[in-house]
Amino acid sequence: MRFIPNNTHFDFFGKRYIAYGVTIFFVLASIISLATKGLNFGLDFTGGMVVEVVYPQAVELDKVRTVLAEKGMEGAVVQHFGSANNVLVRLPPKEGVKQAEFSAQVLEVLNSLDAKAEMRRVEFVGPAVGKELVENGAMALIFVMLGIMIYVGLRFEFKLAFGAVQALAHDVVVVLGFMSFFEFEFDLAALAGVLAVMGYSINDTIVVFDRIRENFLKMRKATPVEVMNSAINDTLSRTTMTSMTTFLTVVVLFYFGGAAVHSFSYALIIGILSGTYSSIFVASALSLAMGLKRSDLVRERVKDGSPVDDRP
Repeated sequence: MRFIPNNTHFDFFGKRYIAYGVTIFFVLASIISLATKGLNFGLDFTGGMVVEVVYPQAVELDKVRTVLAEKGMEGAVVQHFGSANNVLVRLPPKEGVKQAEFSAQVLEVLNSLDAKAEMRRVEFVGPAVGKELVENGAMALIFVMLGIMIYVGLRFEFKLAFGAVQALAHDVVVVLGFMSFFEFEFDLAALAGVLAVMGYSINDTIVVFDRIRENFLKMRKATPVEVMNSAINDTLSRTTMTSMTTFLTVVVLFYFGGAAVHSFSYALIIGILSGTYSSIFVASALSLAMGLKRSDLVRERVKDGSPVDDRP
């Protein structure tokens, strides 16, 4: 079943200046939101307390959240841990209250439900640990981009590597910008979602780049714009079908997966849309703006009068 036929002839590069405008708008809006509002960091980055309790029978998470909110412990993240009897509660730090006293207060609140809770463990994440996680997360994003740039540069060409990394940076900034603007919590799950978006986006981009190189070899008299348009049209069906199926899966995860995976699935929802857009309109267009031409990708050796691509 195909929603988009294989023989499309859309003029993507004829509209590239419109795409430039759209890209600049979203990137600038995201940067402004990040600069003015910042990210709504979760407990993983700000510090706080993690409490694991077990009940004799299954407990509804909504009841636990309601009881905690009524006692002034707002901002709690509540989820099942292992089974429906085990409950994991994450709470932001409470100023002026000692750790032991705070954990006792939480246990008292949790015991106010229908059944008595048994404390399994209590962990505190200090601000120093949260700061270290922020730094490590930023370093992870930087090293991923550098690694991808080196790989694409060796596998294809550094003009394409530049376009690929700029497309990744576009996706990361847009995802973070949306999370900042709509004040979604940014925790380790959201960071994992951003890294997953980068992998998803570069996979789409590599497919297009591979077809660009193949078309440069086949379409010897075509201009770079014609070759790139042809490559994107050739891979359009695959790109849209992959994006659509993944997007629908992540939407289901967002609505039915529970609060624990909201930030992860939200990052993926925005990232899939942004990554699909960037693989079509950003990566190749920026490579073209860098002056990509046939000789950059096809190093010809004469063999029986025919050109042969000597790249891997």
